[in-house]
Amino acid sequence: MAWSIAEVARMSGVTSRTLRHYDEIGLLEPAWTASDGHRHYEEPQLLRLQQILLMRELDVGLREIREVLDSRADRVTVLREHHARLLAERDRLGTLARTVARTIAELQENEDQDMVSINRPENLFEGFRPDPAIEAETRERWPEAYEQSRQVIEGMSPETTEQWQREATAQMIRFAEHMAAGTPADDPAVQVEVDAHYRDVCRFWTPNAEGYRGLAKTYAEDHRFRENFDKIAVGLAEYQQRAMNVYADTRLG
Repeated sequence: MAWSIAEVARMSGVTSRTLRHYDEIGLLEPAWTASDGHRHYEEPQLLRLQQILLMRELDVGLREIREVLDSRADRVTVLREHHARLLAERDRLGTLARTVARTIAELQENEDQDMVSINRPENLFEGFRPDPAIEAETRERWPEAYEQSRQVIEGMSPETTEQWQREATAQMIRFAEHMAAGTPADDPAVQVEVDAHYRDVCRFWTPNAEGYRGLAKTYAEDHRFRENFDKIAVGLAEYQQRAMNVYADTRLG
């Protein structure tokens, strides 16, 4: 039995244009092409398309997908690996959904307050994975720092990672408390927190004054970072930037 490209597009949700592209790059060739140029697919092609879509869901690139599918790896083994990765992704998304639900509940409880109080602030980021765009920018701007940080992070156990996450987010809360109290960014108490933050950053890479000011600028101006700070308190990223700049000028300059 064969299906036309239009039928395959309707069944799979993949556009005809994409299917034609897959054919052009040798990723998914049709079983045969009619005299009028219309492509037709049979069961082996549908199974291959299923594997392509599975790997695309896992953010695997087209070139890598082709290499996997064109290898002589056992198809059942490959599918089992995909299945395991999908189960892991399902668990991650479940954790992320619970994280959002907790945050919604806490925001509703504290909606009349100027600053949100969070019982377990580390839960704000539970289930999130690193943003590939941020990683790419970091790798481009600070290649040595990126490589050093990557090695440290890869060597951390899940328990160590969780503890580091708890400590980092708790520190954000302390900065927010100083901000809410109107404490100037150059106040000694604030600078003690900045010093702890700098020493924590040095676990991954050792920025000079320029690098530390650059990190502070990223916190305040990159919306992906700023949104995380705003979950603690609106304006926190700018406040911490001012405090980090003071530290860079007085301690690292």
